[in-house]
Amino acid sequence: MYNEPIFLEPVLQERIWGGNKLHTEFGYSTPYEHTGEAWVISAHPNGPSRIKNGPLEGHTLQEAWEDHEILFNRAEAAGETYPLLVKILDANQNLSVQVHPDDTYALEKEGVPYGKTECWYVLDAEPGAELVLGHHAKTREELKQAMANGEWDTLLKRVPVTAGDFVYVPSGTIHAIGAGIMILETQQSSDITYRVYDYERTDEQGNARTLHLEQAAEVTNIPHEDPKTESIQETIEDLTARKLVEESYFTVYHWDLKGDAVLERKNDFLQVSVIKGKAVIQTGNQRFSIEKGTHFIIPNTIKQFSLQGNAEMIVSHP
Repeated sequence: MYNEPIFLEPVLQERIWGGNKLHTEFGYSTPYEHTGEAWVISAHPNGPSRIKNGPLEGHTLQEAWEDHEILFNRAEAAGETYPLLVKILDANQNLSVQVHPDDTYALEKEGVPYGKTECWYVLDAEPGAELVLGHHAKTREELKQAMANGEWDTLLKRVPVTAGDFVYVPSGTIHAIGAGIMILETQQSSDITYRVYDYERTDEQGNARTLHLEQAAEVTNIPHEDPKTESIQETIEDLTARKLVEESYFTVYHWDLKGDAVLERKNDFLQVSVIKGKAVIQTGNQRFSIEKGTHFIIPNTIKQFSLQGNAEMIVSHP
């Protein structure tokens, strides 16, 4: 019986728009000058997390998913790929304007099981920071014409954000994270991106990054509609749990712990990322210290656990 949380090692990713906040804010050892992403709970082949503790130490999360179904309450034949991916992104510069396909398009055109619906919890945002979220085109032809003519100022919809904001981004939504923003992203386990606009940036060799205007025009939702989510809050002893979104692919919560709480795991498993403070999690007779930058899974083999301390967490499950 696996009776402890599954702690995971972040995988750091170089990005042209990245900075150094993953080191200064979270203490991660950043191997690149422009470290843009930490894949903190990942079974994706482009950045698989490794387990840091217990009998599966050194194994990848995907290996645990494939070989130890009991941890996730899944039937042996049900789903060959871990469904979710959690990242922290440091946008030192603007990310490219992009869009992701849905599951059907991803399977038919890319041969992968998941498209990409995602959501963002804003960890930090400099004054005046903003996102691209949506567009103003009324028809697909209007969208194609605006993209071909580079009419980005009139086409793209921009939204200001501050720390603590939450943004739901369904597949087919044109979007971009702006400079000066750090987010925690919960998404389907997919790495398919169709790049629409990249501010005419070039890499160190002077090459412009590839755009995918044809695919983007095919998968973009038209007209754009701002997604609506309902925030529901409950208090469990000294823990305030706020549900940020409950949709087809994931449910995401913000937990604010100020003291002690005993919790029941009601879903198949929970993904937990500590974004502020310190605490202790107890499972049975075992106690584990957790702090900002710690990421773990509470497996299906743990029915009840307790938390003590002062910390904020983003928690999710399929």
